[in-house]
Amino acid sequence: MANEDHLNLDEIPFLKLLGVRALEVAEGHAVLELDQQPHHQNSLAMAHGGVVMTMLDVAMARAARSMVRADEASTLITIEMKTSFMLPAHDRLRAVGRVIHRTSSMAFCEADLVDGSGRLVSRASGTFKYVKRKT
Repeated sequence: MANEDHLNLDEIPFLKLLGVRALEVAEGHAVLELDQQPHHQNSLAMAHGGVVMTMLDVAMARAARSMVRADEASTLITIEMKTSFMLPAHDRLRAVGRVIHRTSSMAFCEADLVDGSGRLVSRASGTFKYVKRKT
């Protein structure tokens, strides 16, 4: 899949609704960004955990998807995900996902989320399964 295809998140309506942007996608690596707004926050005026986990999940999935060959016609599903919330997430959020190991059917990934001050606020690991895309 071409790099510009990986940057297009419009195929996932939820990400469009949130305002998540893909800044960079390369072989086994992806960077996403979100300008946090009040509707992204919980009652403590910090990013809601669901927003944080969504960004981490998609960063890992985009990194894994970047390794799909054009002849594979595969997409991904999340099998499991573990997230550590270390600090409150404020301002602009940036998620950086990377593939740690890939097999023919699975990808093992990690992602970090930093806030507008560059502080590491959350880290995740996830396992993703490559599945044939239905035509």
